[in-house]
Amino acid sequence: MSRVGLNPVNIPDGVSLALSGNKLTAKGKLGELSLKFVDEIEPSIVGDQLVVKIVNDTLNSRKLWGTFRSLAGNLVKGVHEGFTRVLDINGVGYRAAIQGESLVLQLGYSHEINFLIPMGLTIDCPTQTEIIITGVDKQLVGSVAAKIRSFRPPEKFKGKGVKYREELIVRKEGKKK
Repeated sequence: MSRVGLNPVNIPDGVSLALSGNKLTAKGKLGELSLKFVDEIEPSIVGDQLVVKIVNDTLNSRKLWGTFRSLAGNLVKGVHEGFTRVLDINGVGYRAAIQGESLVLQLGYSHEINFLIPMGLTIDCPTQTEIIITGVDKQLVGSVAAKIRSFRPPEKFKGKGVKYREELIVRKEGKKK
């Protein structure tokens, strides 16, 4: 059984946490985020650490304990450092560019894909085959990266498509005569 909830969340310098009831608000150099805890979980600030405790020891509260500790840790890390996902584009003629408030992708379809950049995120294209997504909300960064990847996931034979930088594509061997 996991004991993630036992570990306190260290609060780095430059981050201020405020508790009002079951709502935790974190302010840092990159922005402000908030998290509402369920009634079975009780957050408290002790010194320079955030401690998450269980109100009553039930199976459901033990499940939520580690989840909310991880969410609170991501909240603190997001306003302090931020989160980044890097996507690589492989394929002849496949490219990406920023035009105004949207990401324009040319991925081998008959039309280009215009993806509107959500508020709170920064998308950068240093080269035509690289997309860098940064933001303070880990869930938003991950879901936008997954949405962009879903436009043309990497295929197994030539590896063409949009993939995460750390993703390993296991290539298949083609037909033989």
